[in-house]
Amino acid sequence: MLDKALAARPHEPAIEAASGVWTYAGLDERARAAAGALWSLGVRPGDRVAACLPNDLPIVAAFHGAQRIGAIWAGIGEALAPAEQQALHDLCAPKVVLAGPRCHIHSPGRVDPDRWAALVASARPRPPIRLNPDAPAGIAFTSGTSGRPKAVVHSQRNLLLPGAVLVATRRWGPDLRKGDSFPLTILNLLVLSTLLTAQAGGCAVVMDRRDTHGVADWIASRRVSVWNGAPAQLYDLARHPGLDLGSLCEVWSGGGDTPETVCRDFAAAHGLVPRLTYGLTEAPTVVSIDPPGTLSRPGASGRVLPQYDVAAYDDSGTRLRPGELGELRLAGAVPWAWTPMLGHWERGRVHPAGPGPIATGDIGTVDADGWLTVLDRKKLVIVRGGANVYPLEVERVIAKHPHVAKVAVCPVPDDRLGQRVAAVVETAGPPLDEPALSELCRRELAAYKVPEIWSQVDALPVNAMGKVDRTRLADLVGLPRVTTRRARSPRRR
Repeated sequence: MLDKALAARPHEPAIEAASGVWTYAGLDERARAAAGALWSLGVRPGDRVAACLPNDLPIVAAFHGAQRIGAIWAGIGEALAPAEQQALHDLCAPKVVLAGPRCHIHSPGRVDPDRWAALVASARPRPPIRLNPDAPAGIAFTSGTSGRPKAVVHSQRNLLLPGAVLVATRRWGPDLRKGDSFPLTILNLLVLSTLLTAQAGGCAVVMDRRDTHGVADWIASRRVSVWNGAPAQLYDLARHPGLDLGSLCEVWSGGGDTPETVCRDFAAAHGLVPRLTYGLTEAPTVVSIDPPGTLSRPGASGRVLPQYDVAAYDDSGTRLRPGELGELRLAGAVPWAWTPMLGHWERGRVHPAGPGPIATGDIGTVDADGWLTVLDRKKLVIVRGGANVYPLEVERVIAKHPHVAKVAVCPVPDDRLGQRVAAVVETAGPPLDEPALSELCRRELAAYKVPEIWSQVDALPVNAMGKVDRTRLADLVGLPRVTTRRARSPRRR
């Protein structure tokens, strides 16, 4: 993947991060050393390599090194609670865990930063390996409506295709300086950073800040030309028109619904109309995006990219006509252009994806011109500031409290974050103890999953089958007979 840039621009920057800048020659050298270090640890083709590392140069080198020896990469987020990190580790059973300062994983294969640096410094070249570009190469963790993690498996071919298409359709070249502040432990972010920019011959700017002023400082000081963020980040930036974002040519918004008011306010403050996107872990990453410039459609999430065929289907699996509402499903536009995810990693192997288009779980439309609109979510997912929160996952934790009889978690609309997490609790005995429940959640869940609004009811609404009627939950939050209090959000750096 690096050959073209190495031949034409070996001494131009490939990666810029908090600890420095690597040229393409430097990235190639460090990727080679990382491959040798992993090989010395016994990693062989098909073994899993997990990384729980911050956004900086080492995670980029380790990823490239793992790919060079045919290992299967799995990123584990630093922001996850210890139990969540351990669950992902146990799901993919890695040979090696590259551990950073916020890694809480217990594993015989754990390698801490000092040991990893020493291994890389003394690494011998790994032996020649014939790689299969269609073999498993990366695991991306996602969850279904069960709230339990699922491990989506992609090949090297699939990891490279999104960048190739975006570079071609947006006509990017060596002047591209693409900034990303989302964690690179998310596989999609590696696809959209180093894998994309290398195909353009440009530079991936790996940010270690997500706050408003930190992002703005990175953009201004590193002259970022393209940046993608969550709707909440655009909301905050729009409220600071004096920030220097003048180097930007494009801003993307993804990871959740972006209100038109946020787009309008951002454009008024900084002179750029955000480009809206729709993406899937199973794709991987971007499925549709607004064209460059200012062209967009109200309510839509861009145009479907040319490698995909996306359409709405009814419950019987029949493809609907353009513009009709149904569940969105994803296939390749032509067989050689894109192949679906390889499947899910379960019990030590890949369980192949089923035949036919991939069901997204999202309800929407695709019109005759390829504009995609998501109108509802078939899944129970709450999208808070671009991060997915699965109600059942949170409910399981809250239900552990001895005074909780029943609990249901639901979204509450929010101008900044899109949605906030609310919990409606039916207690067994004493009144709702919000501090105790919040502390319980903070011990076992990432901070963004902890409910910020708590409500107590005499009885949760149920349907004829005795199941919670989730369509009525939002109406309960804030009613006079409900005790509603807003919890303090845990502070995050």
